[in-house]
Amino acid sequence: MSIQVPAGNLLKTINYPSDLKQLKIEELEQVCQELRQFIIDEVSVNGGHFAASLGVVELTVALQYVLNTPYDQLVWDVGHQAYGHKILTGRRDIFHTNRVYKGLSGFPKRSESEYDTFGVGHSSTSISAALGMAVASQYKGETDRQHVAVIGDGAMTAGMAFEALNHAGIENSNLLVILNDNNMSIDPNVGALKEYLTDITTSKPYNRFRDDIASVLTKISAIGPDAFKIAQKLEKSIKGTLLKKSNFFEALKFRYFGPIDGHDVEHLVKVLRDLRDIPGPKLLHCITVKGKGYALAEKDQTKWHAPGLFDKITGEIKKTKSDKPQPPKYQDVFGHTIIELAEANPKIMGITPAMPSGCSLNLMMKAMPNRAFDVGIAEQHAVTFSAGLATQGLIPFCNIYSSFMQRAYDQVIHDVAIQNLNVVFCLDRAGIAGADGPTHHGAYDLASMRCIPNMTVSAPMNEEELRNLMFTAQQDDMGPFVIRYPRGSGVMVDWQRPLKAIKVGKGRMVCDGDDIAILSIGHIGNEVVKATANLNNEDFFPAHYDLRFVKPLDEALLHDVFKKFSKIITVEDGCLEGGMGSAVLEFMADNNYSAQVVRLGIPDQVIEHGEQPELWADCGYDANGIAAKVKLIGIPKNKHIIAS
Repeated sequence: MSIQVPAGNLLKTINYPSDLKQLKIEELEQVCQELRQFIIDEVSVNGGHFAASLGVVELTVALQYVLNTPYDQLVWDVGHQAYGHKILTGRRDIFHTNRVYKGLSGFPKRSESEYDTFGVGHSSTSISAALGMAVASQYKGETDRQHVAVIGDGAMTAGMAFEALNHAGIENSNLLVILNDNNMSIDPNVGALKEYLTDITTSKPYNRFRDDIASVLTKISAIGPDAFKIAQKLEKSIKGTLLKKSNFFEALKFRYFGPIDGHDVEHLVKVLRDLRDIPGPKLLHCITVKGKGYALAEKDQTKWHAPGLFDKITGEIKKTKSDKPQPPKYQDVFGHTIIELAEANPKIMGITPAMPSGCSLNLMMKAMPNRAFDVGIAEQHAVTFSAGLATQGLIPFCNIYSSFMQRAYDQVIHDVAIQNLNVVFCLDRAGIAGADGPTHHGAYDLASMRCIPNMTVSAPMNEEELRNLMFTAQQDDMGPFVIRYPRGSGVMVDWQRPLKAIKVGKGRMVCDGDDIAILSIGHIGNEVVKATANLNNEDFFPAHYDLRFVKPLDEALLHDVFKKFSKIITVEDGCLEGGMGSAVLEFMADNNYSAQVVRLGIPDQVIEHGEQPELWADCGYDANGIAAKVKLIGIPKNKHIIAS
């Protein structure tokens, strides 16, 4: 399965792009083979994103060979395809720390390297960012500076990319957009744009013509400006005729080139050199294969997007083996439960913006293809599309990663909440998301959602609660309803229990105690359970309450807590500012209670990447952090006895 690399090791001689430029163009193919093998070697033993970076190896080498980075500015979209970029820009020898706690970020990051021009953990931002850079360079008189946005065809489906193209077409700035077209995002792409790009790719008359016209255009400027203008008009006319319809990108005043083979590194170098000399906004359409060079990844690109650890020879993905049954992932509980609910309720529909396998809606898409929709990387559209369904009496379950939902906040307020529509927002990857880091942490949903009128905001502590909250949310006239849950596995092996409704705004007591009450919401309550068990062995017996809802709050439960306890700890896997702890403080103030309240959660700072337990510990709300806080402010039970 591995690639056979020729004798010698050119990659070891390349610490920065300046070293790459010392090579002959004929040597670049070997560099590509070595770089591809390096990525395979590293990701197989250390984990991370995989197929996307393999697909752009040749493009990465060609860009760094032609451009004068970091003076020339290169923006990757999305950043999980930038592993080759990192390896060629001074980070080869520390690449083994990629996505590891306190190691390299899995995405380009401005504070990590001057070669990383923009932080790109969310998709579809590259054209806007690169255009801003290009306009700034033009304003400062840096007319020789190149600006390149490499955007995948999946990322191109987002509205923001179209907004940026629309603006860029009138700016006449030195901007090159490279469309990396592999017909994939994480899952196969969907929509009319995909079909349009396929039409271009398979147009045989146009493909026979494209190289000749591109060559003419890059050389004709030597004849004179009039000849260049004539050639531009000729090119536009012939392209439109051969494609039998207007070229979409040319209609937005971009010069369109391609499609070309994105795995022919020498041809890429020649084309990029030619495009460097053409003024104004340009778009180069490159056809690539996600997972290129690793047969299994080419065959199943979704599975190999981020496979975890694997045997690079056999392709066997390594999984933790256990003789005991293991709890499922929350996403799979969602995926199976929505089918169960939809079988009983014909009003239920499923919607996701380009994450069907990530959120497990792919199960419903397979079982009920007319009732489940992947709308592409378009969170705003996903929300308002769901609102439209809800106006007609349907009950859409709109599943969006928590951090991606931030991109559709206006639609949540304007299109759903103000109209009090029954849209169920299932926010996957809520709280600390792990190795994907700050762009993917779902830190802000509790705070941002609980301030919206008509909204119910909930978080299950385990798989059974997730199922029951989903069952509750699909009942009649529930209005906007948020269910947020984390990345990863739950805690219950026996999770497929009969469905039952939960009273909205009703929490529960997990265990009684004395001196201190711990209030938690969501999965992080299981860390409280661990902490409480350990504390009991040291004669501390805090009470534990699972609120389940941050809006509406269980006021009856809170009255009981504040009447009984003078010391309260709140625990949430979300931001402290405006979160569940803030809601408890507001309740205390509104009802004139007096108590010592300590809030544990994500502090007011950017949390970097690492495994979830590592980051919970950093933030002070893992089991050990909770126990330490209880011991700091609490009194052991035996002390009460001595005092009496």
